Amino acid sequence: MAADPTTTTPAAPLATAPAAARPTRPALPELSPSALAAVAVPFRVRLNRRFRGVEHREGMLFCGPSGWGEWAPFPEYDDWEAARWLAAAVEAAWGSWPEPVRSHVPVNVVVPALPADDIAGYVTDAVAQTGATTFKVKVAEPGSALADDLARVATVRAALSEAGVRDPLIRLDANGAWTVTEARRAARMFAAEFGAVLDYFEQPCRTTTELAELRYRLVDDEVRVRIAVDEGLRRARDLYADDLAASLRSAGDVLIVKVAPVGGVARALSLIDEIGLPVVVSGEMNTSVGLCAGLALAAAVPDLAGAAGLGTGLLLNDDVSATTLIPRDGQMAVTRRLPDEQALGRAADALGGEQTMWWRERLARCARLLSVI
Repeated sequence: MAADPTTTTPAAPLATAPAAARPTRPALPELSPSALAAVAVPFRVRLNRRFRGVEHREGMLFCGPSGWGEWAPFPEYDDWEAARWLAAAVEAAWGSWPEPVRSHVPVNVVVPALPADDIAGYVTDAVAQTGATTFKVKVAEPGSALADDLARVATVRAALSEAGVRDPLIRLDANGAWTVTEARRAARMFAAEFGAVLDYFEQPCRTTTELAELRYRLVDDEVRVRIAVDEGLRRARDLYADDLAASLRSAGDVLIVKVAPVGGVARALSLIDEIGLPVVVSGEMNTSVGLCAGLALAAAVPDLAGAAGLGTGLLLNDDVSATTLIPRDGQMAVTRRLPDEQALGRAADALGGEQTMWWRERLARCARLLSVI
């Protein structure tokens, strides 16, 4: 019998794409809170300049069979976030880091929110000490106007030129301080003034939704400024949420990855592979012991998207090592630094009894979360 031309065969249902696999969460060595507490050494080291609102860094170092690990989450972080930092310290002291694919890592220098008269001298000295050609400038500090930021960056550029730096790159870091409207205006002004000298704008807005909107608006404005995502990854509540990778890809052109906030080098590499953005490795204002974890990650990432943000040793007045790790000729050798007994003793004494107890209580709470973060 002939088919009725007025009827149609129902179309086969569209195949549903399988859900994206969640990134692998590398396992940690299993340690009890008491085992961690038994080898924990508290420390406090002074900074030579106020940075990120603090004048010192404090935390704990752990000595394990693999070496030393540093745990120094900022005091305002809750236990869940601080436990991820603890996971990185456990990996460093009891686990293993991947084999490096490079022996040296290019490094940038950070320019904190200094008084205007101090900026040129700081940059000139930093170039002489480190040979760095990439500088990250903190902008959008409380009480600072956009005109102040533009003047600060102009001073950095002039100082780099005066120091004989060829083809310098300047990165801007707003730590999520601006609204989309404010960041859009700032990006237009910085791009017009500094052009190709600008490497990227790091976390100009707080949320990944805002960053995605900003990128869309900048395309409309024909402003070519790369957006780098930092807090969007490291402050994410669930690093393994199904939609995190997609939201980060929408929010940025570059991904800033820091070892401690994501739970260690192995976990960082897993996330980098899943997210798929170009990567710049950065640090957490570490001592020289803690900085080595960042070096291990930067040495293991197959393709770095620029100099690593590991030149913060210039901001340390004290250290737990006999000498402080700083860049030479714009790079740092991949190394593992041990604490110095006398320097660590001074750093432990500097913390004081009451604050040492605060850290030990924090350790006990966070150690109980290691199996679930």
